[in-house]
Amino acid sequence: MQQAIEMEVPDMTRAFRNAMSLFAAGVTAITTMRDGKPAGLIATSVCSLSSDPPSIIVCVSKGASAHDAIVAHGKFAVNLLSVDQCDVVDRFREAKGHERFEAGQWTTLRTGAPVLADASVVLDCTLGQRHDGFTHSIFIGVIEQISCRRNVDSSCLLWHARGFARSVPLCV
Repeated sequence: MQQAIEMEVPDMTRAFRNAMSLFAAGVTAITTMRDGKPAGLIATSVCSLSSDPPSIIVCVSKGASAHDAIVAHGKFAVNLLSVDQCDVVDRFREAKGHERFEAGQWTTLRTGAPVLADASVVLDCTLGQRHDGFTHSIFIGVIEQISCRRNVDSSCLLWHARGFARSVPLCV
């Protein structure tokens, strides 16, 4: 068995970011509405919370442009992106505000939050609770509606080692 090598790191923030970059995570577009226009961000900090009621945890930087819109609207959607939706990520990186939604085809489900019509999975949520997470808010989303596309490539877009990757089934 290999023994972990502990390193002295003067900059814990940098070490933390380097370590977290090695955790593969699904790339999502978190979306909501602000003043009648769509708002959103790209995020990887999403995980399941409970199946009763169906709920998730989404961590959003308090400095993100869509943070306050999620709080104010009280509803948001999590759109899991597939490997053929890098154009959506690029658009969200390059544009601001509602101009981010010029890539892809957007619609709505029960809550009225924007959903990507061809996302692999959409979780349409009501904001159940908000908790302080230092630089981030921890949003608990109670799922109102789920959309899963079975006819799309099942490879979700991943973020790993500071770059995009794809999920690949393995033989076990």
